[in-house]
Amino acid sequence: MARTASASGVRAALRGLTTRGRSFLAAGLTAAVCAFVFGQAALLQVGVLLAVLPLAAAAMLVRTRYRVASGRRLSPQRAAAGQEARVHLRLDNVSRVPTGLLLLEDKVPYVLGPRPRFVLDRVEPRGFREVSYRVRSDLRGRYPLGPLQLRLSDPFGMCELTRAFSAADVLTVVPQVQDLPPVRLPGESAGQGDSNSHTLALAGDDDVIPREYRHGDDLRRVHWKSTARYGELMVRREEQPLQARATVLLDTRESAHRGSGPASSFEWAVSCAASVSVDLVQRGYRTRLLTDTGFSVPDPGAAGGASAAESVGMLLDSLAVVEHSDGGTLARAEEVLRLGGEGLLVAVVGELDEEQVERLARLRRRTGGAVVLLLDTGTWAGLRHLLPETGDEQLTARVTRLRESGWTVLPVRAGDSLPALWRAADRTQNTTVPYRDEVGA
Repeated sequence: MARTASASGVRAALRGLTTRGRSFLAAGLTAAVCAFVFGQAALLQVGVLLAVLPLAAAAMLVRTRYRVASGRRLSPQRAAAGQEARVHLRLDNVSRVPTGLLLLEDKVPYVLGPRPRFVLDRVEPRGFREVSYRVRSDLRGRYPLGPLQLRLSDPFGMCELTRAFSAADVLTVVPQVQDLPPVRLPGESAGQGDSNSHTLALAGDDDVIPREYRHGDDLRRVHWKSTARYGELMVRREEQPLQARATVLLDTRESAHRGSGPASSFEWAVSCAASVSVDLVQRGYRTRLLTDTGFSVPDPGAAGGASAAESVGMLLDSLAVVEHSDGGTLARAEEVLRLGGEGLLVAVVGELDEEQVERLARLRRRTGGAVVLLLDTGTWAGLRHLLPETGDEQLTARVTRLRESGWTVLPVRAGDSLPALWRAADRTQNTTVPYRDEVGA
């Protein structure tokens, strides 16, 4: 067994010969052959010296038993798209002998930049060295960092052996989050401050907040006035929540968005959902993210005791990896909201057809307040310049229908400022301003 391990080490050392080492070995063998052919003893001595030098360097590396440990630290752990993050590496020599020349190389995805490489001349016994490098990505996602590779080299550069550590880390690149101005959202109780964690994002006649009848509900709790208004059986809610609740609905349908890359309407929608979610959490709302696929984060049953920082982290981590869906409707999101859609609803949606507009109109009945950012996706693809009148007429009709159902509608075009749009959320309710006049076109 020892003989096999030794043979394996020799083969690894020979494979690790550098260009310089292979050149010395080839020159030495050539000189030795020429010495026998021409009978030159001095040339034989030169050939042996040239050939032995790289072999001796390889043998020294094979017998070297460095004991080193590595560590990696990210600052910050979550970086916004377009923001630089710094990776700190530490190498500890835990053996009692100094190391030779060390070459460090950390493995990083190509979207974060070139692979960083460092040269450490010598690390004393029980000593350490620290190096750092910067990474940056314009694309959100989760990117693995590592494992760290350590290349050992002899002082003459004849041979190199590579060793890899097993530890790796993950850098999460989250969407860009913009600071939103404080506004009074539709459905907030009068006299409540924006930062009050007990603000109820709900409203109803005579302070009664009804919801859709569910199987097993007590018929004595039926609210007949709301039943007559909505045309379906409605019941009084059991109790007022101690903390306001909010749902951010993100439309991820591929067919509903235009453009590509960071400048697409989908990426704008993801960044908008991140900004709104963080703002609501900071204002004391118990916020969840919901997509058109029915995927909900955080899980309402598991995240009840999560702190604000933990909630923000879960929301941003989910938005960092959210992708297009191949669905064509908002039916699954509607089903989730039917089971528990009370509270404030903020929807960030792309292109809608008549069916999806009616779905959103129905969802309004089950919420206390509702704001929709309706993306004019044609402006992201430049289509609005081709058919401006037809596109504006369709969008205006959808805006009018949603406002008639009680939504606060904020039409969005490419290049619009999210803080400015959000500031308009408390002053554009139930208005019928034409689309072009509204956005200042």
